[in-house]
Amino acid sequence: MARTKKADSKSIYGRKFGINPIYSEKITFAIGIISLIGSLWLSVSMVSFLTKGSIDMSLIESPLPGEIMNEKRQFANICGSSGAYSAYFFIKRCFGIAAFLIPLFFIVVGMKLMRACNTSLLKWFLCSSLIMVWLSITLARFAAFLAPNSHFNPGGDHGVYMSIWIENLIGLPGLLAVLAILLICFFVFVSTQTIVIIRKMLNPTKFLDKIGFVVLAGPERKEDAEPATVERENTSEKGNNDKEHHGEDVSTTFEMPLDNEQGTFDTNIDNPSSIKEEVEEAITSSTEQSEDNRGEGDENKEVTLELSKATKEEEADGKSLVNVGAKDTAPYDPKRDLEHYCYPTLDLLRKYEDTGTPKIDMEEQTANKNRIVDVLRNFSVEISSIKATVGPTVTLYEITPAQGVRISKIRGLEDDIALSLSALGIRIIAPIPGKGTIGIEVPNARPSIVSMESILNSKKFQDCSMELPCAIGKTITNEVFVFDLAKIPHLLVAGATGQGKSVGLNAIITSLLYKKHPAELKIVLIDPKKVEFSIYSPIAKHFLAMVPDSDEDAEPIITDVTKVVRTLNSLCKEMDMRYDLLKTAGSRNIKEYNKKFTARQLNPNNGHRYMPYIVVIIDEFGDLIMTAGKEIELPIARIAQLARAVGIHMVIATQRPTTTIITGNIKANFPGRVAFKVSSMIDSKTILDRPGANQLIGRGDMLFLNGNEPIRVQCAFVDTPEVESINSFIAKQQSYPSTFELPEPDTDMGESEVNADVDVQHLDPMFKDAARAVVASQSGSTSHIQRKFSIGYNRAGRIMDQLEKAGIVGSTSGSRPREVLIQDLNSLEAMLNSYK
Repeated sequence: MARTKKADSKSIYGRKFGINPIYSEKITFAIGIISLIGSLWLSVSMVSFLTKGSIDMSLIESPLPGEIMNEKRQFANICGSSGAYSAYFFIKRCFGIAAFLIPLFFIVVGMKLMRACNTSLLKWFLCSSLIMVWLSITLARFAAFLAPNSHFNPGGDHGVYMSIWIENLIGLPGLLAVLAILLICFFVFVSTQTIVIIRKMLNPTKFLDKIGFVVLAGPERKEDAEPATVERENTSEKGNNDKEHHGEDVSTTFEMPLDNEQGTFDTNIDNPSSIKEEVEEAITSSTEQSEDNRGEGDENKEVTLELSKATKEEEADGKSLVNVGAKDTAPYDPKRDLEHYCYPTLDLLRKYEDTGTPKIDMEEQTANKNRIVDVLRNFSVEISSIKATVGPTVTLYEITPAQGVRISKIRGLEDDIALSLSALGIRIIAPIPGKGTIGIEVPNARPSIVSMESILNSKKFQDCSMELPCAIGKTITNEVFVFDLAKIPHLLVAGATGQGKSVGLNAIITSLLYKKHPAELKIVLIDPKKVEFSIYSPIAKHFLAMVPDSDEDAEPIITDVTKVVRTLNSLCKEMDMRYDLLKTAGSRNIKEYNKKFTARQLNPNNGHRYMPYIVVIIDEFGDLIMTAGKEIELPIARIAQLARAVGIHMVIATQRPTTTIITGNIKANFPGRVAFKVSSMIDSKTILDRPGANQLIGRGDMLFLNGNEPIRVQCAFVDTPEVESINSFIAKQQSYPSTFELPEPDTDMGESEVNADVDVQHLDPMFKDAARAVVASQSGSTSHIQRKFSIGYNRAGRIMDQLEKAGIVGSTSGSRPREVLIQDLNSLEAMLNSYK
């Protein structure tokens, strides 16, 4: 009770005087203005000291009575005596010219307090302090060369004292070393790219390609022996599917070491000493790929050592497995081609003041609790307890009903509770899974923004070991929500226009970019609207995948419907090829296969390669279905049914959650569902098979379903400038020569497969008319055809079977009409023309 009275007194105080004694935006804005103006005044006085300080210094260092008040206007500083004294203290007595960083820092502080900018004051303070100390010492030590005739030391008294003290201890070389260390620390703190530059400067040979050595020893070495044959192989010309994988190791005879150290090899030769007699020396060659020619198509080359006896035995080896070699042989590293790739940093994302922390308003919570209790009591519903859990945008009120109260009675009071709370979109969970309580979700009066930075900076995301971690927001209990796309394994995203689908897709892509290396992940982006995914074009050579196109200027973002069909068919072929490799390797899934490949248990000469995960993201799936229909749905269904084991996963989004778009076939193969706000309960049932999405409040509020009960999540907000910054950061780094190439599809696999079972010679004369009637009415029932054409039931049934074989209608589903798979008459006519 004391706590409540204290809170009430504060609110009364705030209402009376218009000021919150603990926090007020007016006060912080006023302090910001003072800081900004004071900093500008100090800057002007310091500039004036640079030119007229010699006059003021004589007055300051030998003060006379009354001079401080400047009654005779003897001070030359434009800001008067106070400006002269301030500038004298900071420049002469302290840090010299470097003291200009002090007003600069307080200008930033003022802008921050006025909310005119959003920056890290701690980072500004550390950077300013470090560079100010460095400049002060440097300018003081070299003042005789930099400013010989100045009336003050440019490093200030602080710089003079520190430079003399350090030089007395460790000499001039030591002083220079200290200054160099401070400067390097500053640049490392500002940007991690400094580390990469220093590495290049210290070890340029690390950027050469792989080099192997064979050391010959013993008295049998002959100076005139012929050197071993060394072949330089181009990995793109060996027919080992290198077009489908960047940077794959190929070795025809021996596994060469991955580093620049001597290696040993298991050659399977009974008499190892015979090697010494045949080999004089190994000629090593290296190529250096600099950043000037990066991305111009130069492919990595490697050196292989060809020995006659070992080659014959290697070629006679098995088709799938190859000897690992000696224990010292390092495992294959798929990241080696881009070994200096830097993951995006969190400073690329915007930080918000509340960082997703819920704004707890005790008055609002108390009022809502009292209203809920009053409404329940008015309808003779007693409860034993009520508690609140505050989330970013929604507060969950958990009530425990008294003995004998039926849950259905509380569920029926949903509209009455919403009326009493004057709230839009309350949702009742009766009961809460795993608890003996009933939940009432009420939107907060002041929702907080869940930033992407706060999600990716969380311990839950940083420490997760998922294959494809997707961090998309915070739950109603303010916990970071992360799911593994590899386990879902496919995701359906739906909701009305403007409710957060595009932001949700960007959140999924962003979390993958922050966690996966380009060698581990490839993304296929399909965007019929042509504008949503265009911002990801700069990272095409790092992360994107596409089918090879004859047009050199082809965009990596697939927007054309014909190219979409071709890409989906290509993914089906890639899936089949991967299954063949898994079968040969004796692996059940991509994780086991890649583990064997990195352990060098699979021979690249037999077609084996490291397989990155492939994530296919389709925006506005409904537009594709309305345009291409069956040609789109069939390959998507096939990928969704089979591709999980080989690392191909799909995310499809639509703003039209209707049964003609989200068909039974799609819902059956997409167990993961994300529903943003929709306009009707029917749409919610189409997405989630239950109501709830129609009661959301919008702006990123969503329900995530991957099991029995949906989880309410507030989607993290990632703005377009943030995505552009991330892509720009990645694009500036070394990339592969081209985008990841998917295999060329054999056929269109659409119409030819659909019509394969149709006997054109024995079609019913009414087949085409019946097809047009079914598509026009979107009703696939035998009785409809019987009534429409006045024919018998048996004949109508045979026509319906022919329509099913032709792919116009789906299979039977009990007493319900069949699903019509063709959405428009134009697509139907194109299909019917193939029967002529």
